Amino acid sequence: MAGKLTVFFPGMQEARRDAIYRAAKARGFETAFPQSREELGPELPDTEIFFGYGGSYLKGAPRLRWFCSFSAGVEGYLDPDFFASRQVLLSNSSGAYGVTIAEHIVMVTLELMRRRQEYAEIVARREWVRDLPIRSIHGSRVTLLGTGDIGREAAKRLRAFGPKRIVGISRSGVAPEGLFDRVSGIGALDEILPETDLLVLSLPETPRTRGLLSGNRLALLPEGAFLVNVGRGSALDQDALEAMLRSGRLGGAALDVFREEPIPPESALWTCPRLLITPHISGNVTLDYTAGRIVELFLEDFENYCDGRPLKRRVLPEKGY
Repeated sequence: MAGKLTVFFPGMQEARRDAIYRAAKARGFETAFPQSREELGPELPDTEIFFGYGGSYLKGAPRLRWFCSFSAGVEGYLDPDFFASRQVLLSNSSGAYGVTIAEHIVMVTLELMRRRQEYAEIVARREWVRDLPIRSIHGSRVTLLGTGDIGREAAKRLRAFGPKRIVGISRSGVAPEGLFDRVSGIGALDEILPETDLLVLSLPETPRTRGLLSGNRLALLPEGAFLVNVGRGSALDQDALEAMLRSGRLGGAALDVFREEPIPPESALWTCPRLLITPHISGNVTLDYTAGRIVELFLEDFENYCDGRPLKRRVLPEKGY
């Protein structure tokens, strides 16, 4: 046997476990599929490749050479001392979550613009009020801060609603043609924010993205603008956003990620008007398509690993992505 592949992905469908098993066997790897932390422990000492949910228990894998996280965000694994060895390759499942998170973006945007929360409260009081002014994606100026898999999938879906334009902002200022009316680098952010009716953040957490949407930058958004964050809570000034929502300066915000998770029960965010809260579920693996795509991406990089080729989704700790 070449080594051991340990897959810690409880609840994975049998057909997907079989696909991994067959691929591993063809390459001479023994495969383990522990379903609990208790079952996982004995498998770690001989593990060369670990795929799935990471945790501090990976310190117990001295022979580990590659950790493939089922998630796209890997900021919790970037400390060089996280693993027993500093020679461990780290990769993620970026590219698996665009579809489900893009659908979440559309859902919460429509809820905010069509004031579903307020109408739900009206109906709960058994009242019949029908005249709340609503907004539309149609004719809106949309800015997607992040043009990776999530940003591209969101652009495809938002385009169908007829926005006035869709602008993408990325590190490189480059993105596939046809999805965006314009793509700019981060340096253009201050120019673009005043011309944004809907701002969507799908940024990873890196030193460059922390605090990127400061209070001063949030103030550049037009009055009544909407904001959706499905990236990381560290990207924006949460306190400044809350103040703008309470004052009515912004039309609304939908946050799936927060500075502190879970949100403390005593937090004022729970009662903030115009704020739609979801508990970091936009990219849950409960969607079958997402779970299947995660496995497909792993198997692709498994072949790269076995053949000595670079991993397509390798994360560079110094960059954070």
